[in-house]
Amino acid sequence: MTIGVIADADDLAVVREFFELFKTPWEICQEGRTYPVVLCSGDGALDHTANLVILYGSRVTHFDLEHQIRPGHPPKPNCILMQEGLRIPIYGDTITFPKAENGFLDDEDSHHPAAFLDRYGERWVARIGYDLFAEIRLLLGDGQPPTNALVPTLELHIAFLRALMIQCGIPVVEIPPVPDGYRFIACLTHDVDHPSIRRHQWDRTTFGFLYRAVFVSIYSLFRGRMTVRSLLKNWAAACKLPLVQMGLAKDFWSDFQDGYREVEDGLRSTYFVVPFANRPGMSFRGSAPALRATRYGARDIRDTIQTAQTSGCEIGLHGIDAWLDTARAREELEEIRRVSNGAEIGVRMHWLYYDRQSPLKLEKAGAAYDATVGYNATVGYRAGTMQAYKPLETTHLLELPLHVMDTALFYPAYLGLSPKKAVAIIDRLVDNVVKWGGCLTINWHDRSLVPDRLWDACYRHLVQELKDRGAWFATATEAVSWFRKRRSVVFETDDSHSALVNLRITGHLDRQLPPLRLRTHKIQQARGTGASKLQEFFDMAIEDRVHTEARCGVNT
Repeated sequence: MTIGVIADADDLAVVREFFELFKTPWEICQEGRTYPVVLCSGDGALDHTANLVILYGSRVTHFDLEHQIRPGHPPKPNCILMQEGLRIPIYGDTITFPKAENGFLDDEDSHHPAAFLDRYGERWVARIGYDLFAEIRLLLGDGQPPTNALVPTLELHIAFLRALMIQCGIPVVEIPPVPDGYRFIACLTHDVDHPSIRRHQWDRTTFGFLYRAVFVSIYSLFRGRMTVRSLLKNWAAACKLPLVQMGLAKDFWSDFQDGYREVEDGLRSTYFVVPFANRPGMSFRGSAPALRATRYGARDIRDTIQTAQTSGCEIGLHGIDAWLDTARAREELEEIRRVSNGAEIGVRMHWLYYDRQSPLKLEKAGAAYDATVGYNATVGYRAGTMQAYKPLETTHLLELPLHVMDTALFYPAYLGLSPKKAVAIIDRLVDNVVKWGGCLTINWHDRSLVPDRLWDACYRHLVQELKDRGAWFATATEAVSWFRKRRSVVFETDDSHSALVNLRITGHLDRQLPPLRLRTHKIQQARGTGASKLQEFFDMAIEDRVHTEARCGVNT
């Protein structure tokens, strides 16, 4: 059931990455070969032997002219399309069609169909009024705006294409982004920004702590965002602060690892550590604000790092200028390697600094992965996906997108949510990863469990919810490695048997990671109609059946 793809040469990198995320058999259309499905983007020549032709495009094509199909309205940018209750944001142009009786994807505002399915001779043709690969390019490049942050847009594009093929009676085989034995992946991460309040002496950070612990706590109590117990903890910490600064009392910010060890209870998480103290680095406009500099460097918390590693946790780089300069990225990575004795180090940038060229600079510097792409001011899917993906500029570096950050949830300047509302959004994101698969990546900062924040109740709920819903808890490296294993599977067409697909794993098979799944969708004709519907799917673990350079035939 290999999909033949017709696309412009400029889109081939996007096409390849899209089909790494929708891990199903495909190839660029070969002359003389027949396909059950042909997916055409733009105005390419169509394969007349395919059972189903899926034609994406936001402009009038030769097919439209040949069949006298005229758009109902001029192209419209930035719209929401509705498909069986799902809202799919489209950021480029969309055209609608007058064939309302065959429409199955409607503009939310005008209710005009942006797609229709019709029969032309012996084949089905689905005409879809937007450019799929332009949408994927935007999501993996610039990302989607915060207004649609809670929509896993890229996953919806995959789900739409899958459902369309099944509706037309095409068997679908795929390797879903779900480890065998689990329902999804969860990655718990912690950015280490302030591991000691004593290091700040009486600077802006210290006075900010006192203001929030004493005065903002009262306001939060009356707004229902803090309990009396938490308020008393903050006041006690404020009273003890002079003794902490003199070294006569324990530094309560340095307790962060004990707090996470207690909440996570044996789960392995990833700590991103700043390499050098007192370096604000560079911003998009020049020198970054001085307050971006931390009062510690990795060497200052060597004991904390070693304790984390002893408990099975991972240490990554919380980069300063690594996003902007390859030489500085090498320097920062090497500092974390020296302190942690780690060979492969991943990156999350401090303040989430990132641009389109950052992945390439990090790859050249030797980073194992990047985990920066996310929102500072909200939560959700900046790249539209819960899967680790390869930025279009890189050769091998993968991006593990960030979905939930504590400061985005609770800071008044951002979402400013109460614990109850924060839990509701978190539960929605967990529902999505259970439904679509992938990895939910969470960032809870080092001082978020201790005074003055005390955001521990929400984090406890989150960890327990992930456990109850069947997560595989992985470090960032483990999560990325599992996606690399999935990407190493190659589908090959069996020319001797049109209904047989071969699988080949091209890389090293890491048996410490959970197995992959092979999913086949069972198709059954609905009684009394010509339509097909999905009855069920069947999963099998392929780890024991497929070995490196070995093949496994899948009869569709």
